Amino acid sequence: MRETINHIVFGWYPYLCLTVFIVGSWLRFDREQYTWKTGSSQLLRRRQLMWGSNLFHVGILIIFVGHLFGLLTPIWIFDALGISHTFKQWMAIVIGGVAGIMCFIGMTLLIHRRLFDARILRTSSFGDIAILLLLYAQLIVGMATIPVSLGHLDGHEMVKFMTWAQGILTLQPGVSALILDVSPVFKLHLFLGMTIFLVFPFTRLVHIWSAPVWYLGRRGYQVVRSTRPYGRVPAAQPDRRVAVTTRAQSPSGSRQTLPAE
Repeated sequence: MRETINHIVFGWYPYLCLTVFIVGSWLRFDREQYTWKTGSSQLLRRRQLMWGSNLFHVGILIIFVGHLFGLLTPIWIFDALGISHTFKQWMAIVIGGVAGIMCFIGMTLLIHRRLFDARILRTSSFGDIAILLLLYAQLIVGMATIPVSLGHLDGHEMVKFMTWAQGILTLQPGVSALILDVSPVFKLHLFLGMTIFLVFPFTRLVHIWSAPVWYLGRRGYQVVRSTRPYGRVPAAQPDRRVAVTTRAQSPSGSRQTLPAE
């Protein structure tokens, strides 16, 4: 029974999450980009938003890039570069820990202002609050893995997660058995991470796909404004409408003024 549940959660569930993530994101990008919005609260407690948003985004980007390259880079590349498993484990703990603290402070500020300010709470949807709390829970569980990782500085557990993640993407059967005996805090961290991919297309997280990264490679241009007219400006045409008076066809014989071209 234990092996079956492990296989469902870490063998089948990842493909469900990835399928919904890819197809759902593509459909929203193709058909519903105007729905990528949320109620703005920037004018309400702006300073707390600035600090919370900056700390959150910087921390979460470092964590995401670290997980992406840490899990999906083949092990032989680290071996070729002379990076030992122990050194990689320490990098993940130190860099991930610092980024996690930044992200935790930022998210705490964001959640506090959204839940405990009545005006901001009224402008927040259920999805806005739910995804923040889900990310917050995932961050806390992720930081809780650090003490456990300190007990596996040889990198043996880390290699299991790398092999599992790469095996999922390369459609290798039976890779779920690799993490059957890992610590429950790691399993919870993986489950919440996959769940975020599952709900991604239905939340405000899709604004990631609208990041204007193409501006980085765009050629610069300069806008020049001038009051000097180019070409001859046509003279204003006078209003040719005149008023004509006609006798209305009415028993009283009253006059009406009608516009005429």
